[in-house]
Amino acid sequence: MYESHFGFSGRPFQLTPDPRFYFESATHRKAMSYLGYGLAQGEGFIVITGEIGAGKSTLVAYLMQTIDNARLTAAQIVTTQLDGDDLLHMVASSFGVATAGLDKTGTLAAIEHFLQAEARNGRRCLLVVDESQNLPMPALEELRMLSNFQLGSHPLLQIFLLGQPEFRATVQHAPGLEQLRQRVIANHHLGAMEAAEVRPYLEHRLGLVGWNGRPEFTVDACQRLYAQTGGIPRKVNMLANRVLLMAAVESRDTIDAALVEAVLADIAVDAHDKHGWTDDETLESAAALAVAEAASNQAPVHAAQPAAHRPVAEQSSKADFDQLLAEVREFARQQEQHGVLLANELQTALDRIASLESRAPEPDNSALEARIGALEARQATSEAALRRVLTLLVNWVEDDQGGMWPQGRAA
Repeated sequence: MYESHFGFSGRPFQLTPDPRFYFESATHRKAMSYLGYGLAQGEGFIVITGEIGAGKSTLVAYLMQTIDNARLTAAQIVTTQLDGDDLLHMVASSFGVATAGLDKTGTLAAIEHFLQAEARNGRRCLLVVDESQNLPMPALEELRMLSNFQLGSHPLLQIFLLGQPEFRATVQHAPGLEQLRQRVIANHHLGAMEAAEVRPYLEHRLGLVGWNGRPEFTVDACQRLYAQTGGIPRKVNMLANRVLLMAAVESRDTIDAALVEAVLADIAVDAHDKHGWTDDETLESAAALAVAEAASNQAPVHAAQPAAHRPVAEQSSKADFDQLLAEVREFARQQEQHGVLLANELQTALDRIASLESRAPEPDNSALEARIGALEARQATSEAALRRVLTLLVNWVEDDQGGMWPQGRAA
């Protein structure tokens, strides 16, 4: 709807990855440097991790557009819960290698034969594995074995592994992955955009669909978008879509913080009616609350969940402890960031009350005061969630005195 209203040739903030809309933020520039370095080396693993919606898939799609297909044969797979044999068949299929009716040995032989043929024709092979956090250990081991294929002294396959933050912890600490770790030649965690990058990001995407300055995003609107989304590109896209829609409905050519607030209020009402929570409970805080609920036995726990989500009784190794500790630290960081966002929103609401009081003798602040009450309640809930998870960690350590590792804990 808003595309025709503003004369756009397409949707500037679509949620599906599109290399045409690639925006080189500072963190994406660094990630691209690592990917370029990896391609130049032509061997080993490159590991890129990032939050959901940080732009990992768009980054790789953009990279795929820059490679010389005459010199590099690239394939990409998006993993689910695959065992080792299924992964091998998927790898073969992604390179166009027929493996119907072949067992594991035959599949490996077919893949190796293909890689050798490509090398003899002067082409290197690259495999990009997305959603790598879903891979079980046997599947990761199969990927490592594929990286062993050589023609003479030249490696035949290079592998990029993309995954969510927990995959980084898996690669760094999981038992049984030491040989894979030794083959990782570079890794990078794709973070969020900086606050100053949100406006250039918006204008970059708008410019690709024929934007001529209408509508205009004000500085305070961009600041509010950043505060709400934390600079995660997909979240920015989701909110920008709603903001542009409201701007079109109301025939607004200027998008300011007040319009963004109005959109957030609408989203909050919709989300509350449907789920009982507000939209500005970001993915990070929702995940954190899930961890806290699991820790306090308020939510069901499933065997497929990450280590920090499983009952203490299932945590039995130092590596698991280290992984849980890393996840709790990340949880604490997210809670701290979420607290800053809540504080900013509280201040915005208080400033609006002060502004109304200065313009009217008897302003009706009931709606804003209710909003402040809700924000304060959410902040208290967030702090309680953090305390529950930290208590879980402390209790675990205290209950284990001398029992988990016979040789004593590492400092």
